Amino acid sequence: MTTEPDGNRQSKQALTANVLLLVAILLHNLTYPLSTIGGIGPLVFYLFYASIFVAGTWALEKGRGWRLAVSVAGLSVFVAGLLNSYRPGPIAALDVYLTSIVYHGLMIAVLIRYTFTARIVVTDVVLAATSLYLVIGSCFAAVFALIDWLQPGSFVASSGAQIGWQQLVYYSFVTLTTVGYGDITPVGFYAQSFAAFEAVLGVLYTVILLSRLVGLHASRPTE
Repeated sequence: MTTEPDGNRQSKQALTANVLLLVAILLHNLTYPLSTIGGIGPLVFYLFYASIFVAGTWALEKGRGWRLAVSVAGLSVFVAGLLNSYRPGPIAALDVYLTSIVYHGLMIAVLIRYTFTARIVVTDVVLAATSLYLVIGSCFAAVFALIDWLQPGSFVASSGAQIGWQQLVYYSFVTLTTVGYGDITPVGFYAQSFAAFEAVLGVLYTVILLSRLVGLHASRPTE
């Protein structure tokens, strides 16, 4: 009977963790409407939302400080989200935006460490880089929501519809990918500045990531 080498086992665990994290992030962006239907919907959504980055960090990062910080941020997001869902108000909304920015920021830092400190290009690194891209997009949605909270009317829809969280998530990814449909327009100074920054960041991220992956692949020793 042969045992699997530790290196292969850890590689498979990392691959599984990154696949699950990526799927969870995609589901999170698709299940936001649960937080608006009342009943147990918000509880289910925020329990899921507050867990995915915590689980991802514990799987990808061994540092206790990172694990503790993300766990505390996840708990804060959970509490703030439930308060905003069941007892909505301006302060409750502000708490959601601020805790979400911190929560996303920590996950971004963890994924940057994981992606850009890798020595070789393997599938789990590519998956982590994809998750990082998606987390950046949803983080900017929280930033835009905070800007609109501070300066109401900072974003305007061409249809005249009210701008909410779901619209800002959509706008953030449209901006990050530089698609720019133009159906939502930033009209405030800070809204325009951060939208431009996100668009530039989206392009730079792709260029930097591709350059690093190609460089790592080219530096691999040939057999």
